[in-house]
Amino acid sequence: MTTSRGHQGAHGIGQVEEQLNNQAQAAEQIQGSNKTDQAIIAAANEHSSELDDIIERGTT
Repeated sequence: MTTSRGHQGAHGIGQVEEQLNNQAQAAEQIQGSNKTDQAIIAAANEHSSELDDIIERGTT
């Protein structure tokens, strides 16, 4: 059980992200993916890795 509103909010956001990811995967399985979708996914992953690098540098 969560003990703080911040933790509850973070947990809720994680659940929303997981649900959206599941919906996107289901849509891709039904419709297939196109070049635009692939480009968006690639760009999103690229930005995530850049952000991870920044966070890592800040914690070391």
